[in-house]
Amino acid sequence: MKESNATSELKKLITKIDRLEQSTRYSAEHTKWISDTIFLLEDIFGRNSRLFVTFANLKWQPSGSYITDGYEEPQQAMERWMHEGYLSNLDTARGLLESSIEQIKRKGIENVFEGKNTPKESSEILKIISIVENKLRKLIRKTPNNEKEVQEALENLFIGANLDGDFSREKERILYSTKTYIPDFVFKKIDTVVELKFCNSATKEKEIIDEINADIVAYKTEYANLIFIVYDLSIIRDIDQFKNNIEANENLFLKIIKH
Repeated sequence: MKESNATSELKKLITKIDRLEQSTRYSAEHTKWISDTIFLLEDIFGRNSRLFVTFANLKWQPSGSYITDGYEEPQQAMERWMHEGYLSNLDTARGLLESSIEQIKRKGIENVFEGKNTPKESSEILKIISIVENKLRKLIRKTPNNEKEVQEALENLFIGANLDGDFSREKERILYSTKTYIPDFVFKKIDTVVELKFCNSATKEKEIIDEINADIVAYKTEYANLIFIVYDLSIIRDIDQFKNNIEANENLFLKIIKH
């Protein structure tokens, strides 16, 4: 990204804060703004940067506990207190974005990135993708009835490929907005999530697209690399159309395995 483009996009995000102050935390507008900011900060500064980490860990609510003064309805007092915390976090976000522009001007766009794009990381990710593409379908001989059956087969592949111990299954918790996300597999050493989807109907095909888009926003707050695997029971007809836009996300891989 050119320096002028980066600073321009950051300024746009800052400008939107004034309107967000009239909204509420985790409204549709606020959620989209968070997502856009996270992706932009990651693109410019990398996941290891203090700016990215600080923004990604904003809670959008006040810290500590609140004691009512007794003159205000408890529910009304709580809502006001939560909104004050939301406004305080917006002010913090404004300062972070303004600081990011100053860093770019001072260091130059080419000197601010702090990522983890190492050769070892890339090699391990390619190994996972290769295992999925070449062996998952062969391992599943009968038509699976549900997603769990495919998950079991995938875990057996990882263990057989000497990945045992380097990953965890359904143990990590990612809190985003008011929802808790549980990735299927997490490879912490290479900062990677592997998420499986099971497509067995036309309705499910549409649901999976929405699920993946929601997962991307949540998982990207914790992990740099995302691998989505869709095990398809001959439902998805146009693979290119299905993948359209999803694979435009950086460090994201989408693989459709046909049964």
